[in-house]
Amino acid sequence: MSLGQTIRNGAAWVFVGNTGRQIITFLTGVVLARLLVPDDFGMLLTIQVFTGVAGFVAGGGMGQALIRAKTASEDDYNIVFTLQLIIGTVIYLVFFLLAPWFAKWYDNELYSTLMRVSALTFVFRPFVNLPGNILHRQMRFKATTGVAITSLLLSSALSMGLAYSGFGVWSLIWGGIVGSLINALLLGPLAKWRPKLSTNFRRGREIARYGMFVTMNDIVYYLRSQTSIFILSRTLGPASVGLYNKGETLARMPHGFVTGSVYPALFRALASEQDNTDKSRYLYFRSIALIAIYATPFYVGMLWLAEPFINVIYGPKWIEAAGPLAILALAWPFWLMGNLSGNVLNARNWLNRELLVQVTTLIFTIAAVLVGLNYGINGVAWAIVSSAAFSGLWQYWLAVRCLGAKLSGYPLALVPAVVLNIILAITLYILESALPQSVKANDLAYLASMGMSGGFVYLSCFLFMPFASLQTEQQRWKIKLRIAVGSTS
Repeated sequence: MSLGQTIRNGAAWVFVGNTGRQIITFLTGVVLARLLVPDDFGMLLTIQVFTGVAGFVAGGGMGQALIRAKTASEDDYNIVFTLQLIIGTVIYLVFFLLAPWFAKWYDNELYSTLMRVSALTFVFRPFVNLPGNILHRQMRFKATTGVAITSLLLSSALSMGLAYSGFGVWSLIWGGIVGSLINALLLGPLAKWRPKLSTNFRRGREIARYGMFVTMNDIVYYLRSQTSIFILSRTLGPASVGLYNKGETLARMPHGFVTGSVYPALFRALASEQDNTDKSRYLYFRSIALIAIYATPFYVGMLWLAEPFINVIYGPKWIEAAGPLAILALAWPFWLMGNLSGNVLNARNWLNRELLVQVTTLIFTIAAVLVGLNYGINGVAWAIVSSAAFSGLWQYWLAVRCLGAKLSGYPLALVPAVVLNIILAITLYILESALPQSVKANDLAYLASMGMSGGFVYLSCFLFMPFASLQTEQQRWKIKLRIAVGSTS
């Protein structure tokens, strides 16, 4: 199988997994949003600001190092497992001891117990990470997809059952813990891996060198992503955290669907081709072009339909989340730019340069959010858009230097997506003007009319407009839809 086909198959399975997880998470979120209140989500998110940072320390970036390595032995996996188990246990003890202080800081005793229970995941996280790394390295994304969807279905069912029974925020905590345990039980046998300890710490240090930069980048990026949550939790309270996060989660969903599906397979391919600059350059810009085609129409839809969408799906009590949702849709081009540029920098070991970007952007984000806070959660959303632009453009400049490419590569790769989405926007504008007031007054009918009509026009233009760079992709879909015959090889 060719490298391109391997990437496509791997990305397809990751897409299936991401799509399945996102759909399950979305539907579960709808149910939980109607059973719980914004404060419950806000409390969980506040805890995750701190446990999330520790999660990167627990992994130490060593799993990423194993995936990137040209060769990896059984002892490599054993020493990484040993180190992660030691680190995870220490992290749990730290959270256990600091939990009362945490509760006092937020003036809520419940936070102490929530923190101690939630931190249990650090002890058994290595049992999930190592078999997952093995399967990722082997590009067995079909197996990881099956496990991820199974564990999410079971943990989501538990969370909804507990929420219905009146357990409040605990329904979210226990759902996450059970999901992690199920992952650990299923991944090990699939990877044919059994936990073994190793004392080869010299080899561990070698693996950890690369992992250290991965961890530092991940931590700083995570702090960037959680800055808005942290500041909101300390100023406007958990309800604002819940509302803002709902809008941000929805805004990032298409990005997670599409870009997140391509990233693992593309990273492995770029790592294997790290000595072939021409091939790496092609993979990078080709990925940008295709991801933009598939994800951008969702963001055009968000700009148009945010408020009726929130009202129909989540109900009136969540309507304020529509503002951040629409605003954050404008960050999409920069999320795409930053994500795939970071992929290049990781695969080609330019992590020290990326770290400078992440640290500087963290400072920029804090300042922007503090300014935006004066305008409520919508102002915070604008701050995140500006942060995404600052980071994405800088990372793209680094990726271009790394690959010896031209700065014009990104806008040229986006041409088909830009043309198609201008047509989509014009279609929605015309349809908006033509719809009777009775349809506009009914949010569900309005959503259905705009969504179905816009989707039909976009799909038709994608399949039949003469884009030379999309001919292979167009033919592939025509064959799948049985409107053409031929080979997709």
